[in-house]
Amino acid sequence: MISKISLTKLAKFWIPPILWALVIFSFSAFTVGHATEIYWKDFLVKKTAHIIEYGILATLLYRAMINSGVNNKKAMWLAVFFSFLYGITDEFHQSFTPGREPTFRDIVIDTLGASIFIFGIIGNIKKMPKFLQNLYIKYQL
Repeated sequence: MISKISLTKLAKFWIPPILWALVIFSFSAFTVGHATEIYWKDFLVKKTAHIIEYGILATLLYRAMINSGVNNKKAMWLAVFFSFLYGITDEFHQSFTPGREPTFRDIVIDTLGASIFIFGIIGNIKKMPKFLQNLYIKYQL
């Protein structure tokens, strides 16, 4: 039987990545225009958004797993792996959206974003300034 504490933990740590995945899903349902008329700027804006979206998703997944008892290294790898899988499903979803097209490049960029946030930031938190370490502890990452 699931205790009240378990349900609280479930809501606190697993609902945020689920909600964030829904945000990404909703972004993918919109047709997109150009952010700017200059191709490389448009590309840069959109791909930066991919990196940030999937970095946040991976961080939320990592946080949920750590607080569910998964060890640190395994949680890091699983967060990136599940972000990669979600990137695949997102590209598939875009194949049904007018004006959007699925690309392997976007899956790579999504996974890169997840990896940067997890291995670049979370993986090096002990080397960062004290105030960032305190945020890490405060938000139970």
